Amino acid sequence: MHSAVVHLQGSSLQVHLVSSTDTTTTVATADTSAAPTAAASTETTVAGTTGTEPIVVTAEPLGAGAPEGEALVSKDPGPIVPEVKELLWGGGSFVVFALLMRFVLFPKVKKGMDARYNSIQQSHESADAERSGARAEVAAYEAQLVAIKAEAAKVVEAARATLEAERGAKLAEVNAGIAERRAAANAQAEAARAAARDQIHAAVSDVAGRAGELATGRRPAADVVDRVVNEVMAR
Repeated sequence: MHSAVVHLQGSSLQVHLVSSTDTTTTVATADTSAAPTAAASTETTVAGTTGTEPIVVTAEPLGAGAPEGEALVSKDPGPIVPEVKELLWGGGSFVVFALLMRFVLFPKVKKGMDARYNSIQQSHESADAERSGARAEVAAYEAQLVAIKAEAAKVVEAARATLEAERGAKLAEVNAGIAERRAAANAQAEAARAAARDQIHAAVSDVAGRAGELATGRRPAADVVDRVVNEVMAR
């Protein structure tokens, strides 16, 4: 039984035949772009091979019933087709990973996301509550300020009214005192004027009588002198 090792390099195809009973190796090189030549002792069929990776093909001897120039390809599974155990391992791993994600990892992630969402929601609610409390405190402060201003205005108005009343009373008292003093002064002036008038009247009467006496040689009557003096002083 022979084994064929195929090396594919670009358009060059190298086939190494190895016998299980002989250590000699037969090498046949062929160009894949040309027709097969008689230099190759066996013909192999290669599908889906690229690069320089060797492909081992097991072939029966030429005299074992196979037609001349043809090699029998082994029926072993190819390197690309997965085996059943590989499919089972892959499917089992996927199922285990899916179950792990569904019942372990995803609940933990969801729990963490829910906790974060609840924390953020609580923070927003706390901020809203604090904002509402601050607004209420500001409104209460403004109301107290308005009440204090109104009370202060009332106190100022009452003080102003009290001052006005006291001022009016003081002015009335001062005016009354001034009027009394003026009346007293007028009375005193009138009394002084009357006294002075009497004195002046007597002096003028005496002077007038003496002048009449000097002029006429006799003293005029007292009533005539008084009447003349009164007329003169009344002017």
